[in-house]
Amino acid sequence: MRLWHKFFIGTAAITLLGVAAVYGLEAADRAWPPPLDKAAVISREVVDADGQLLRAFATPDGRWRLGTKAADVDPQFLRMLVAYEDQRFYDHAGVDPWALVRAATQFVTNGRIVSGASTLSMQVARLIEPRENRSFTAKFVQVARAVQIERRLSKAQILDLYLTLAPYGGNLEGVRAASLAYFGKEPRRLSVSEAALLVALPQSPEARRPDRHRQTATAARQRVLQREPVRETVGKAAAEQAALHPVPSRRLQLPAYAAHLAEAAIRKQPADARHVTTLRRDVQRGLEDAARAAVQKLGPKISLAMVMADARTGEIVGEVGSADYFDASRSGWVDMTRVNRSPGSTLKPFIYGLAFEQGLVSQETVIEDRPADFHGYRPRNFDMSYQGDVSIRQALQLSLNVPAVRLLDAVGPSRLLMRFRRSDVKPALPIGEAPGLAIGLGGVGVSLKDLVQLYAGLANRGQPVRLGDGVREKPGIDPADPLLEPVATWNITDILSDVLPPQGSRRLGIAYKTGTSYGYRDAWSIGYDGRHVLGVWVGRPDNGAVPGIAGYATAAPILFEAFSRSGVAITPMPAAPAGAVRVAQADLPISQRRFSLTASGLISASAREPAPQIVYPPEGARVDLGAASGGTLEPLMLKLQGGRAPFRWLANGQPLQDLSRRRTSEWQPDGGGYSTLTVIDAVGRAATVRVFVE
Repeated sequence: MRLWHKFFIGTAAITLLGVAAVYGLEAADRAWPPPLDKAAVISREVVDADGQLLRAFATPDGRWRLGTKAADVDPQFLRMLVAYEDQRFYDHAGVDPWALVRAATQFVTNGRIVSGASTLSMQVARLIEPRENRSFTAKFVQVARAVQIERRLSKAQILDLYLTLAPYGGNLEGVRAASLAYFGKEPRRLSVSEAALLVALPQSPEARRPDRHRQTATAARQRVLQREPVRETVGKAAAEQAALHPVPSRRLQLPAYAAHLAEAAIRKQPADARHVTTLRRDVQRGLEDAARAAVQKLGPKISLAMVMADARTGEIVGEVGSADYFDASRSGWVDMTRVNRSPGSTLKPFIYGLAFEQGLVSQETVIEDRPADFHGYRPRNFDMSYQGDVSIRQALQLSLNVPAVRLLDAVGPSRLLMRFRRSDVKPALPIGEAPGLAIGLGGVGVSLKDLVQLYAGLANRGQPVRLGDGVREKPGIDPADPLLEPVATWNITDILSDVLPPQGSRRLGIAYKTGTSYGYRDAWSIGYDGRHVLGVWVGRPDNGAVPGIAGYATAAPILFEAFSRSGVAITPMPAAPAGAVRVAQADLPISQRRFSLTASGLISASAREPAPQIVYPPEGARVDLGAASGGTLEPLMLKLQGGRAPFRWLANGQPLQDLSRRRTSEWQPDGGGYSTLTVIDAVGRAATVRVFVE
């Protein structure tokens, strides 16, 4: 009995000691957790719409440490890494006892360290908690940390930590940073030679840096390829072939695109580690290459900016705030895509669009280009010469100032600005001034982004497009009132598509317009195809004059070059909408054959009657003609007062019937929705209303 009593007492004591030890270890584990938070400090990234890296920012301690997961890396590299560093990685709990026995035996047998026993978990422990000395105590702590890490993280998470934190020489940490710096590519697809080098470098990253110690790096890679588990993984022939490839001899810069947009993304969401943009890296690279080439031909202190957008989605796919962010002589840090500047003649197409929409003109309508006085405002052409009588088509293609002002005086500056607001663009007027005729020649402030947003409406068949900010703000198509009616939009595009490209540039199948601001401060060129819009601005950020600068000679060649380098396939222009046709001048209604404007309005010298006025339907009326029933719509009675007979009625820019001397008429609409009704009298005066058919 006494022996059993002693055995029982001894067993209980051992059990209590074991339990106490376990609880003690648990308490120590909780009180002394591994510093896993270091892995959370990674480089902030700005990526394109497909996830490709545009720009990375170093960590606060100056490291390029890009967050990396196993899914980001070539699977063959992962198999080679485990085969070389830790063959039983997926079986042990942080420490590999067989590796410890092997390493100890080799040390005793050879008198030196032949191979180590560190597991990937132990290496992660060393990476998150570096220790300068390599004492037994430091190794014991590393082993304990490895066990702690295994208790807290899955094998996949441990592997992700290694892929993010492994050193590769200098300030490079992690497989992604190393692959980008040494091979110029993401590590998703690595050759056997490249994978072997990335396996070898972390063991002695400074001594094996290929850009400084090429022979040492080659030898280290060779040892990886000669290791039997690695050869079994990749195949003997592949390993021998990989050993013949040279290692890289220089370190490349990490991608550094879209500097201004990247800075804006960081400012907008400073806590985020990854910022997804709507840019496309191939497009961005092409635009930046074109900008760098162009700026070399410009004078000192001159900068340039570009914005390319998808008119169908409203997404900005490329944006260049300046040719070189770090060029202080050109104030390269200033993002000129968002700065209001005088747009010169780039707003003229929208003036002509309103005139087309209201039925005031057709492409072959004759208009005067002669000196004119508009209540004290005397516009002059850019070259100080005048063309006399020209067609509307010629006037827009030649960007003549006087005809544009004549049309703006007829359609009204306020109406033009109202259309801009439909595209969510609000040009900046001089303080205290009402909209005047000068806005047609650049007398307002507009940013390059807003100008591209306006032209995106032209590329989108007259439907307004709201561009995003390239980072977070959602772009979209506004289903509300159109910027311009489809027929008017087609006329503008048809005219601008036929403008000759600048000297030395080939035709691209785009429509484009140029502009030069007063005093030679800004040169513009905006072009679009059936989907994409590209805007170019050239000038000095300090708003200084640049003698000789001009939209056609300076900005247009850059536009064509950038469009070509962007890599986007030219999308054909949309088909002409119903009723959109070119009409010869002789076949036009007499009221559209010639456009004339006097101080008293759109009227000939012999006219004495008041201008025509549509009295029914009134402006903005909603008329119920049975559109909701889905059947044939009822006709709408049209009534007018004033004007000189005969009268020409137009619906959405299309003539309704032959000339009529009556002041009442009927219109049979094709369907519901907004429509524009215009009446023109015998001397060319017009009235317009916009109604909604229900």
